[in-house]
Amino acid sequence: MNRRGEKVAGIVLAAGESTRMGKIKQLLPIGDTTLIERVLGEVLISELDRVVLVLGHRAKDLKKVVASAFSQPKLEIVKNPQYREGISSSIVTGISAIQNTHDHVMIFLADMPCIDGDLINLLLRRYLASGMQIGAIKGKERPGHPVIFSRELYQELQALRGDVGARSLLRKYSDRVCLVEPEKCYDSIDIDTPEDYAGFQRSLQNGITLAS
Repeated sequence: MNRRGEKVAGIVLAAGESTRMGKIKQLLPIGDTTLIERVLGEVLISELDRVVLVLGHRAKDLKKVVASAFSQPKLEIVKNPQYREGISSSIVTGISAIQNTHDHVMIFLADMPCIDGDLINLLLRRYLASGMQIGAIKGKERPGHPVIFSRELYQELQALRGDVGARSLLRKYSDRVCLVEPEKCYDSIDIDTPEDYAGFQRSLQNGITLAS
């Protein structure tokens, strides 16, 4: 089953309070840009049909940064008023924005600076060609982000509660997952703590470059 004619949206989850970081991590400098601009920029240059950015904590500040950097018609910014209830509430907010118009959704965390457009497109194409209900990047120990789901799983995504993501669905439907091996070196680091950020900055200084 090949589903290449169907529409695919992306949801970027950026509503969190960054409690472990101690300050808003979406605005951390990454090279000559910020973390949120870095991730969102790569998602926007991909082959996804539409991109929904879910904001919550300090939504006005983040919206100003994003609006000044991006003016693409396929970008929609929505606010999750229940963001304090955890990441699942942002997934529900994002799904609500695309459920009636798009057949598949790819979910991104806004704190993963190494995601790039090539990786997104690779996952998108392999997943659509597979005919399976879930697609994910193959990690060293378990499936990793980004992840993509078909419409058949929207209802279960919207039933998620608390500070949990969609990993439970990957476990529940492990036989329906298309695992995609990155074609080039991919660091799946997510930046949650000052130590994570310091380590990532050191890696940049040591010559590890980001896609541009």
